[in-house]
Amino acid sequence: MANLRTAASYARTGNVALAQIETDEAIARWKRLAPNASGALPANAPAGWPGFLDRGHERLTTATGALERGDTVAAGRELLALRQAFHALRRHAGLYDLGDCIFEIAPAMETLRVAAIRYGEQPALANAEETVSAAGAFRDRLVRCNEWANSEIAAQGEFRRLIDGAIASSSAIAHAVMAGDGPLVHRYLIELQSFAQLLDFRYG
Repeated sequence: MANLRTAASYARTGNVALAQIETDEAIARWKRLAPNASGALPANAPAGWPGFLDRGHERLTTATGALERGDTVAAGRELLALRQAFHALRRHAGLYDLGDCIFEIAPAMETLRVAAIRYGEQPALANAEETVSAAGAFRDRLVRCNEWANSEIAAQGEFRRLIDGAIASSSAIAHAVMAGDGPLVHRYLIELQSFAQLLDFRYG
């Protein structure tokens, strides 16, 4: 998962060379998950494990090909789909930790982004309410992730800066909306997107 999220981040920022290093490492690690030479699976392998591995390998191969062509958008799409599949597999197996929680903040961030942009284009009451609600939902998810962090991570200066900063900015963007300050809403939106991306890059 570390290789996948790092490759996705590098693909998003257009750093093809570093994204390729991460996808190559992900492919090497993926091969270690395959059944052994006799075809036997690990005793605790979830249902559908062989098919999951095959589809994952196909997505990694497709992402690698896209990076070779310089198509970072297509590569990012395949990497995201694979991360989503892995997340769903973990949830089905009853597994959940901070990384899963951080991964789940992306949809809430996207909802807030869309609402804030709509508010910036037309600061009507309905759009203001939508943005405030989205900011609150995003903040709630951040608070939940903060609670999922173990004591070691929770004490890290980097984690505290990112999670506390994101929580504070998610409250601040709502106040900016209620004050009718469109430029400030835009500034907080950019800040929150950076926090979300950094949290995913480091802890997703």
